[in-house]
Amino acid sequence: MNKIALITGVSSGIGRATAELFYENGWESIGVSRRKIADSKYSTLHLQGDVSKPDEVERVFREVKSSYTHIDTLVNNAAIQVCKPILETSIDEWDLVFNTNIRSAFLCSKYAYPLLSRSGGAIINVSSVHAIATSPNIAAYAASKGALLAFTRSLAIEFAKNNIRVNAVLPGAVDTPMLREGLNRGNLSEIPFPKQLDLLEKKHLFGKIGTPSEIAHLILFLSDNSKSSFITGQGIIVDGGVTAKLSSE
Repeated sequence: MNKIALITGVSSGIGRATAELFYENGWESIGVSRRKIADSKYSTLHLQGDVSKPDEVERVFREVKSSYTHIDTLVNNAAIQVCKPILETSIDEWDLVFNTNIRSAFLCSKYAYPLLSRSGGAIINVSSVHAIATSPNIAAYAASKGALLAFTRSLAIEFAKNNIRVNAVLPGAVDTPMLREGLNRGNLSEIPFPKQLDLLEKKHLFGKIGTPSEIAHLILFLSDNSKSSFITGQGIIVDGGVTAKLSSE
């Protein structure tokens, strides 16, 4: 019987790459995203919904339960970024980031719990290297991803009694639509995009940024109980070595 993954934020970037990789490895994927996907061939079932809203999460899982008796993995990937100085960030913007990045993970984990309990499954929270070290004009995003890392540890402790493993991946710079939009923040906005990307790549030990597929492979590994059964409550950094190097060097 095929393993089943539910992936939020599946319409692009890491979410789409994860659905594609799972599909290639024989998994069924339930994809959830705010916007409708024209090409959802990598998702056995695609559901449109805003996972930051409790009523929509409840509806999504009601639909999931009508087709599936269990799931093997929940990938909490839905995220949004607001690139503004703290003093210019509005309360609504702060709430939007936190609701999308951390409340969604809380809601989806609650509703997925009965389905995961039947399989002894796994939860993978897509946090960020910004939970460990960050930069100017991205405070709401960094704070939400730090909260997601702490939530991962708490969830791992509470869900262990049902053999549900919970881990987080902390990507660094990955070539996604979110990264490309974020490069325009602050002083970088005056630099042509190709130059921005070149400067960013040169900061990495291998002279390159990551790809969504590289993150997806770690998510798949952490989702597979036959390969990662003794890993839980962890945050694994995937950043091309950026946090290994002192900024003063």
